Amino acid sequence: MPKVKINGEELEVPAGITVLQACELAGLEIPRFCYHERLSIAGNCRMCLVEVKPGPPKPQASCALPVGDKQEIFTNTPMVQKARNGVMEFLLINHPLDCPICDQGGECDLQDQAMAYGFDRSRYHENKRAVPDKELGPIVKTSMNRCIHCTRCIRFATEVAGIEELGATGRGESMEVTTYVRHTLQSELSGCIVDLCPVGALTSKPYAFEARSWELGKTESVDVMDAQGCNIRVDTRGAVVMRVLPRLNDDINEEWISDKTRHAVDGLRFQRLDRPYVRKQGKLAEATWAEAFAAIAAKLGNLEGGKVAAIAGDQCDAESMLALKDLMDALGSPNIDCRQDGAKLDGPRGSYIFNAGIRGIDQADAILLVGSNPRWEAPVLNARIRKRYLHGPCPIGSIGPAVDLTYPVERLGAGPASLRELVDGKLSFFEKLKAAKHPLVIVGMGAVARPDGAAVLAMARELVEKLSAVREDWNGFAVLHTAAARVGGLDLGLVPGEGGRDVEGILAGCEKGEISAVYLLAADEIDTKRLGKAFVIYQGHHGDAGAHRADVILPGAAYTEKNGTYVNTEGRVQQGFRASYPPGEAREDWAILRALSDRLGKRLPYDTLDQVRSRLVVVNRSFGAINEQQPGSWGPFGQGGSASDSPFVSPITNFFMTCPISRASRTMAECTASRGQAMAAE
Repeated sequence: MPKVKINGEELEVPAGITVLQACELAGLEIPRFCYHERLSIAGNCRMCLVEVKPGPPKPQASCALPVGDKQEIFTNTPMVQKARNGVMEFLLINHPLDCPICDQGGECDLQDQAMAYGFDRSRYHENKRAVPDKELGPIVKTSMNRCIHCTRCIRFATEVAGIEELGATGRGESMEVTTYVRHTLQSELSGCIVDLCPVGALTSKPYAFEARSWELGKTESVDVMDAQGCNIRVDTRGAVVMRVLPRLNDDINEEWISDKTRHAVDGLRFQRLDRPYVRKQGKLAEATWAEAFAAIAAKLGNLEGGKVAAIAGDQCDAESMLALKDLMDALGSPNIDCRQDGAKLDGPRGSYIFNAGIRGIDQADAILLVGSNPRWEAPVLNARIRKRYLHGPCPIGSIGPAVDLTYPVERLGAGPASLRELVDGKLSFFEKLKAAKHPLVIVGMGAVARPDGAAVLAMARELVEKLSAVREDWNGFAVLHTAAARVGGLDLGLVPGEGGRDVEGILAGCEKGEISAVYLLAADEIDTKRLGKAFVIYQGHHGDAGAHRADVILPGAAYTEKNGTYVNTEGRVQQGFRASYPPGEAREDWAILRALSDRLGKRLPYDTLDQVRSRLVVVNRSFGAINEQQPGSWGPFGQGGSASDSPFVSPITNFFMTCPISRASRTMAECTASRGQAMAAE
């Protein structure tokens, strides 16, 4: 390891790093605009200048200079200070004085660096240049007069998002950052360039002129728009969620989030359920909590347990699902399910989690996608697969929908027949998987959420076992879920008990009159027309499909309005925290179920959130390990037999509208419309 002196102090640093990184290891802050830890080095802003000996007697860009043995680095000499002051002066020649109206005000790197290296006047009197703003779609607002040409946005779009749509035209003063073809950015991660922009050239269009950063309350939480469990920060002003930003977590989402995670939150303001309703004479009428509970008690009081059923939705927290399960057990009902899409997942924990972990993608040296479109099902995870492809040889094969995943994919087929050929070694890609030390087989909901899903699951298990991909140091079987609540629900046993019905059985029972009452816990992704004449209790936060069919509505809390526990696709237990309070008379979901159980004479054995969480650990010990990925047990799962020839189809047809919150979002509606127009233009 090289030994260097930084400002006179000797330090041993890893070989191959840059001078800038070495300075950071020494605890020194080096100003920069173009450099970013997760992007390639551009070296074009020149703000990170330092003095290095031996070397030419001039300042050098530390971000692009490799560290060498016996180097002497100086970060605070008069030469360095004068050079940085000069760079800042050049940067501000054309920068407009927009700070009072700029959304980046208070969070602007240029502001911060100008405080340290700026001057109180300019020596230049020429007119500032004028650059026309660019139209990048409903997510990103542009003010290109402010652009300092750091090229972070270009590098992110090309390297991380995988869409080569941004670039620079012209040279010198005529240089402009723009799109090659003028249409909406086609990435599901386009909002990340707003976080990357060190000035106010790229800001959030939905958030424009809404609030200042210092006005906002900031709450750490977990995303529920997909099953990856991205770490987020929810910013609120009063009771209103103003925006969502990513939090750094290298194990899960690094520092990226999808556009839906970031901007669907305006849906929290519309179509909310803020009071109980009871259907009277065919119409829903406002009611008190006592009246709603009385209506439920009158119906359930005389029913046998076998005639009652419950379905948990895709964004439920573990506490509410536990309370629902305990209530159904108390009522004697085995008819409960958390798999709205009908996924044939019901085995040991290793059969339904992403066993290798999201970070395990970095270690994989051959990847197979089965019935999955990760670009829509988990955009941040898809970016991680792309990162793995860029960082070295890693063949990637796909059996399923033919879509652009932003990296080269070897198309192996469309359905179960191709998977069977691969398992039998009839496809050449089998040899690539066999030769890999860490093969990874990613099974999506398009493969298991179908009538023959159990047979497909059995084939996938057979494949990983043939590849010896399940061993002490590696488990290459990975299930990519689309529902944030799915793994938690399976961990808690929200599957049919002995003689119980799954979602399909519940709906069929409603049609035949064999199920008389159904409890929908924020379950909106089922065919509500099949509920027949059953008495429907809907507990949720939006007036979506379930609420329209309900006979009684109990208003619950959205994920930003409650403390909740979620388990992501890799089996990692995480906790989200309340950022605001539910509107009107809405309450936290577990508390509603606890109060209802009292009214039904089946009182649940907990009165506080801490007691509910203690019960979670009793039911499944993995809930006691917060923020840790718990390994899953391995054993037989799936079901032998033939599978149909129908191709795998991704469960997501519109990335921007997959849940009640995103369907109520105006921003997501604009994204859907603009993306459709862009596709039509192509």
